[in-house]
Amino acid sequence: MRDLLITCLVFGSLPIILMRPHIGVLVWSWLSYMNPHRLTWGFAYEMPFAQIVAITLLLSIFFSKEKQSMPRDALLWVWGLFIVWMLVSTVFSLIPESARFEFIKVLKIQLVTLLTILLINSRERMRQLIWVIVLSIGFFSTKGGLFTMLSGGSYRVWGPPGSFIEENNGLALATLMIVPLMFFLWQTSHRRWIKYGLVIAMLLSLVSVLGSQSRGALLAIMAVAGFFWLKTPAKLLSGLGIVLFALLAWQFMPESWHLRMESIQHYEQDASAMGRLNAWHYSVNVANDRLSGAGMNSWSLNTFAIYAPEPLDVHAAHSIFFSVLADHGWPGLSLFVLILWLTWRNLAGVIKTNYGRNSADARESLQLAKMIQISLIAYMSGGAFLSLSYFDLPWHLIAIALLLNQQQEQPLIGDERLLKRYRRQALIELPKKNTQLQVQKI
Repeated sequence: MRDLLITCLVFGSLPIILMRPHIGVLVWSWLSYMNPHRLTWGFAYEMPFAQIVAITLLLSIFFSKEKQSMPRDALLWVWGLFIVWMLVSTVFSLIPESARFEFIKVLKIQLVTLLTILLINSRERMRQLIWVIVLSIGFFSTKGGLFTMLSGGSYRVWGPPGSFIEENNGLALATLMIVPLMFFLWQTSHRRWIKYGLVIAMLLSLVSVLGSQSRGALLAIMAVAGFFWLKTPAKLLSGLGIVLFALLAWQFMPESWHLRMESIQHYEQDASAMGRLNAWHYSVNVANDRLSGAGMNSWSLNTFAIYAPEPLDVHAAHSIFFSVLADHGWPGLSLFVLILWLTWRNLAGVIKTNYGRNSADARESLQLAKMIQISLIAYMSGGAFLSLSYFDLPWHLIAIALLLNQQQEQPLIGDERLLKRYRRQALIELPKKNTQLQVQKI
């Protein structure tokens, strides 16, 4: 039954995508983040739904009459250079077949993310994309929070199978990245039942992060809490809320959780931590020896025998920074960090431009920019201990930040709410101008 339902939903959306290309971005995002076909047990489990939607999306762009243009931003040029450099590192990789397979997978994600910039060109569409992301990942984080509470926190929370966030660590990081987006939707929603639902989802999602028993997520949640406190105007209220949640969570979690978190202080005795350090040394050594790095999926006995201090201790980087360093060398890491910095600069510009303005649109842009900054803090702090360099979500946030920055210069195309507002203002101001001209003539 689930197989038929998912199949009907996906194939039923294809005609709509052909008429409205931006729907394709929303459907692809739903499939990419939630992986609903992985919740089935039959023929739909292995169906390439995301690929089918992506092909339909590309076709719909050619037939669409809607005006489409990419914004002029330095971030896009650096982003393009990063993709080109990934191609270069793939060509000169140490394990060509493995690198080529991973590059094609990453390129598909990058392509659809860039199409997001082209098609999600209005406030309403941007909000729809945020809702899709929140509901898709929030399905697992909310369910995980309930599971943690019912099980007393004794078991780990896992994400959708076969996805970037299948492991407990990945789901915890993705959850921390969407909680600020939930808070933005709570701030800007007007229906009471939606606001109540978002509050419950935020609390359960935070419980889910603890239930993942991820040490990296614990460090990330501390960074997110601190930065969230700095970004909120009601610092006393938010500070009390953070402290209260921390105290309750500390008392609720079982002894096994406390023992695992305390192992952070004694990382020298932890095999997993030492394996990561070995992989980080490998990343630095291979980047120092090869300008283009080793290429993606280079983590093997053969490559570790050449570059790792402990050749037999083969681990993935478990770090967005060291992963990119090993895959693409120092130039690739420089471009990756530059993309993050330019995104932060765009968000800071949006905050500066809209700070103190009283219009609803300005307040919404200000709130969203602040929350995306908090999401990026979660990604950079938690991602320092996880291999999620090519995960869709941070790239989608980068795209949204770029669109927000573009909006400061001109209204987003297709924003019906803005167009209606401008028309109303024009109708109000036109009689005033005519009256002023008549007074001047008299």
